[in-house]
Amino acid sequence: MKAIIRNTCIVSVLLVLIVVGFYTVTEYRPKEVEPVIISGEGTRRLAEGDSIALLTWNTGFAALDGTRDFFMDGGTHSSADTREAVQANVDGMIQTIASQNCDIVFLQEVDTEAKRSFRINMVDDFASSFGGTSSFAVNYKAAFVPVPLQSPLGGVESGIQTLTSFPSEDASRIRLPNSYSWPVSTCQLKRCLLRQEIPLEGSDKKLILVNLHLDAYADDDQKAAQTNLLHNLVIEEYEKGNYVIAGGDFNQTIPGADSSLYPVLNDEYFQAPEIDASGLPEGFRYVCDDSVPTSRLLNEPYSHDWSTTQLYVIDGFLLSPNVRLDRIETLNEEFRYTDHNPVRLEVTLLLQE
Repeated sequence: MKAIIRNTCIVSVLLVLIVVGFYTVTEYRPKEVEPVIISGEGTRRLAEGDSIALLTWNTGFAALDGTRDFFMDGGTHSSADTREAVQANVDGMIQTIASQNCDIVFLQEVDTEAKRSFRINMVDDFASSFGGTSSFAVNYKAAFVPVPLQSPLGGVESGIQTLTSFPSEDASRIRLPNSYSWPVSTCQLKRCLLRQEIPLEGSDKKLILVNLHLDAYADDDQKAAQTNLLHNLVIEEYEKGNYVIAGGDFNQTIPGADSSLYPVLNDEYFQAPEIDASGLPEGFRYVCDDSVPTSRLLNEPYSHDWSTTQLYVIDGFLLSPNVRLDRIETLNEEFRYTDHNPVRLEVTLLLQE
């Protein structure tokens, strides 16, 4: 009996070592800054004084439509039920994007290869439907995510995607601070900024695009570190004489949004404190439209009743002083295809001496 117990313990220890070794060896370890491939070709030209339209939308890996909940938000699901459901959500988002006729689109939670979305390559689908250029930066890559135990996420490769109708010269993945320690870090998100340059005709200035998806569940220090890195980047680019538009899912309430419109219904669930914009110089501004929520909590399927649904305004844009806000609107898509509503922005690149 002692020999059986001893051998069982030895086998158990070996299995643990093998599993831990597997996760350690396969962990995605991006560099601080990495080049990003820009595919496609932009045909439109952009110059100072021009007005443009942008859209940002967290796609919820096309599995978090109005019928779903999600285990991280207090629900039970980790994926869509069928491949057909995922493809229908992708197609629906493509139709909505096309109807807005935007020059630039920021997308988040776009899967290229993931069990949770039935391995549909959404990056290719969005790029081919939009035309122009497409860039993609990975922010979640794991050979196997073991949670939730009853239905593990499994293998994931996902990230953020920028689509433009303009030619682009350069794109890069900028690593965001990450406080997750080993072994949790081996299968956690590795957040980033996707920075992209668009040249301006007749000028040595550029329009700098920053697509982002900041942490939701990290501690306050990590959230502050990520926000500070973003602020430092946009300030640096503006001081070079460039125009800067940063946008995406901040996972924090956008400054200027009326928090009383969407009060906390249950403090046991995810809350979105307001972004601390105090470190930004005068002229920089966050912009949002709080007349419609940009996101909902996924503790249950969408009830279509705002009074019983936890809602947020966490998607929007950050503009440099030389970018004039003309209009911003959160499109009320009723969370049909994802747990976020798209936000449409119209701006003008102000002429500078």
